[in-house]
Amino acid sequence: MTISQSQGHSLWRLTLILGALSAFTPLAVDMYLPGLPALERALATDAGKVQQTLSLFFLGLAIGQLFYGPLSDRFGRRLPLLAGNLLYVAASVACALAPDIDSLIAARFVQAFGSCAGLVISRAMVRDLFEPREGARVMSLLMLVMGVAPILAPLMGGYVLVWFGWPAIFWFLAAFGLLTMIAARLWLPETHVAAPERRLTLGTALRDYGALLTQRRFMGYTLSSSLAIAGMFAYIAGSPFVFIDLYHLPADAYGWIFGINAVGIIGFSQVNRALLRRFTLDEVLVAGIAATALAGLVLLAMTVFSLGGLFGLWLPLFAYIASLGAVLPNAAASAMAGEAHRAGTAAALMGTLQFLSGAVTSALVGLLHDGTALPMAIVVAVCGLAGFAARWLLVR
Repeated sequence: MTISQSQGHSLWRLTLILGALSAFTPLAVDMYLPGLPALERALATDAGKVQQTLSLFFLGLAIGQLFYGPLSDRFGRRLPLLAGNLLYVAASVACALAPDIDSLIAARFVQAFGSCAGLVISRAMVRDLFEPREGARVMSLLMLVMGVAPILAPLMGGYVLVWFGWPAIFWFLAAFGLLTMIAARLWLPETHVAAPERRLTLGTALRDYGALLTQRRFMGYTLSSSLAIAGMFAYIAGSPFVFIDLYHLPADAYGWIFGINAVGIIGFSQVNRALLRRFTLDEVLVAGIAATALAGLVLLAMTVFSLGGLFGLWLPLFAYIASLGAVLPNAAASAMAGEAHRAGTAAALMGTLQFLSGAVTSALVGLLHDGTALPMAIVVAVCGLAGFAARWLLVR
């Protein structure tokens, strides 16, 4: 199918809706972060229990994606997408009304399960509508839309918390989810015809996932992106200690560094669109993966030899994060290029592996913590090199 066949929908309207669907997750994660201390006081609990509202959310993300892939391949994209959106809205309301911390933890798990629909199915719809090279350019546009969320969400969450209290954050998420669901219902086309002949059983799903796990080309691209983004999770886990505790940077100044790095990935995702007009999808992808590997090595060298101080760490980190703007969309488009018959399943497995690898590396940074920046630098460098190796060894 081409975009001209999608009932005259404009590219920008399609991108805005798919980008908004993809933004459910970063909004749900980042917007309520300023409210964690308020949650602890309001629900008379401790920091450990409040932290579970985040960890269970990530668990819901990892598990939920595995369900939406086969569902969207069997029933079409719109029905599972709208069902997931409705679940997200209902769970957000439940979060706002939660009377105690255990209720909030349970509601956050369900909220994550609902938000998965947008993550998985937006990728699958791009695969349905566009050939791989154009699909990578569209995914770069999605990164522009959804990339704004991590920059603005903590700021918006802080103001909403101060003015209206922590439940208002979840009321906002529910309203955003409802408006996006209405837009998807009105203007998002069905891009994959339901396949009633396709059996929807646990055995079928496991066979499909098993086939993908043994598909060398798919796994080469999937592992290259998963390992690269795992380095970003290591940066997110380690950078607050490194910049705030180690280099005594004020918390608000750290927020600016975090935001500028996010701007880097958004900006380079748009450079990626321009590069794809002149170079092949794989050429740009290889250059992006090589840049992450090089940036990781520079970061490690700067840390080991104590070069450049604060900026000696920040600049290679910025280069690493910005390079993901050329890795993530291109790797996703390349991995799914040959999976038209099971695009939803492929998108689900890719997303699950990305979040699982990120969970492992963020935990690893904590386990290796020794009071220096070295654990973060080592993990980021290993992720960059491993991502480059996965592409080089598995994709012929």
